[in-house]
Amino acid sequence: MATEGIEGLQIETRNYGATAAFWASLGFESSFETDHGSGQWVHPAGGPYVFIREQHDAELEIRPVLRVADSSAFAPSRKPDYAQPFTPQHWGVVEALVRDPDGRHVSLEAPPPDGAEAPDVDDPRSDDER
Repeated sequence: MATEGIEGLQIETRNYGATAAFWASLGFESSFETDHGSGQWVHPAGGPYVFIREQHDAELEIRPVLRVADSSAFAPSRKPDYAQPFTPQHWGVVEALVRDPDGRHVSLEAPPPDGAEAPDVDDPRSDDER
């Protein structure tokens, strides 16, 4: 099994408010916002979501988020170049990062396998947000 297609886009920014206003001006609406300078935006006509994440410590990325039905059955026809294997995330998925041929990251998200626990969002060792 490969993927179920593009579920969303993760867009990193230096200014969450300005980027959120930009996407709102294009017709996207906030479906939820965190208190960590991030939030998910959806278009009323449908399509992939946009997850905006404020980032100050690294180069900014935009990456597609592809849906995987079952991380243990993920078997694309070409062996992926993993930057990160499937790892539990605090937003209720397991996420893997794979590199495309140009080295860009693509996020793969799947439901957590039975028994997998998500990290605590308030634990300083976990990601600050999505």
